[in-house]
Amino acid sequence: MSLAALATAEWLTRPETQAIFAALDGARRRTRAVGGVVRDTILERSRDNPDIDLATELTPDEVIARATAAGIAFYPTGIDHGTVTLKLGATLAEVTTLRRDAETDGRHARVVFGTDWIEDAQRRDFTMNALYCGADGTLYDPLGGLDDALNQRVRFIGDADRRIAEDGLRVYRFFRFSASHGGERFDRDGLAACTRAAAALGHLSAERIGAEMLRILALPAVAQTLTAMASTGLIQCDAPSLDKLRNYERIGGRAVATRLALLGDIDGLQTRWRLSNDLANAARQTLKAAALVSNGQLGEAAYRHGEIAVEALALVAASEHWGPARLAEAARELAAIVVPAFPVTGHDLTGLGIKPGPALGLELKRLERAWIDSGFALGKTDLLLLVKA
Repeated sequence: MSLAALATAEWLTRPETQAIFAALDGARRRTRAVGGVVRDTILERSRDNPDIDLATELTPDEVIARATAAGIAFYPTGIDHGTVTLKLGATLAEVTTLRRDAETDGRHARVVFGTDWIEDAQRRDFTMNALYCGADGTLYDPLGGLDDALNQRVRFIGDADRRIAEDGLRVYRFFRFSASHGGERFDRDGLAACTRAAAALGHLSAERIGAEMLRILALPAVAQTLTAMASTGLIQCDAPSLDKLRNYERIGGRAVATRLALLGDIDGLQTRWRLSNDLANAARQTLKAAALVSNGQLGEAAYRHGEIAVEALALVAASEHWGPARLAEAARELAAIVVPAFPVTGHDLTGLGIKPGPALGLELKRLERAWIDSGFALGKTDLLLLVKA
């Protein structure tokens, strides 16, 4: 941990960032960076998202006017909620006016703009996300979020039930942050509130839930988190699947598609979480490749599924409780397999008098089977000698 890291952080000292601060009265601390970029800089954690979140006392109209005067591009990306996105060079800053929720139905909130930093902090989700810093890197911690961040405590701000009532997606965010920043330990009060709310989240869109679940599944360690989520009824996952997930993590696995395959019911998950076809199909292909690996058909798995065979090997090792020695041996065997292109084409068979049609297709499949079973050793001449008259 280093508070000094704030003052020297690349994102803060960047000329574009400082120009945005200057345009928005950053020197007077009327605009401050907030949230994850501050938290993770202090914790010296790398971030995938380079964008910057700023909170400001200025109204959206003032932000737009000042950005225009300074030659900074602006986009009213969330103007109804007080958010304007600024772009200078490659730097994107999402600027949101200080606010409080006047009313909310758990999905949408009517906000009132203000200039009270503590009130703005109190409407956020977790204490570790209510950390601010000025243009010079000075930390502002109105709710004790620094101590929670340093001690990996994911704690709702104020009354957890009320925070969740404001936005039900915070239940999923509680589990995500507990996995990413809480060491998969769960604040007792927060977990109890999430359990109470779990059955009343039907209003959340599949897209929002899916986005959170995919972020969870991309984290290094999530088996314990998914176990806790299953216990609340947020996800449907049986004990054997969770056991396989734990084994998968123990051998270093973290691929999202493989985790989905281990969870099972890919079709159902695709519907409930609005998964992309590419991701769902990758999970299905991993299961198909795993069936071959489990049957000792490593060569065919490599031929039919390419690099997916590597994840299939990890899936089988986790599912069948392989020891390190067996996994290492299978991995070496898989790495040694070189799959050439299947040497016979339909044109070769028509040249032997087989007419195009179903019979030709069946003969190609029969020859392919023989070629695979030979360990890809049979050449074109060998295979054509096997052609049925």
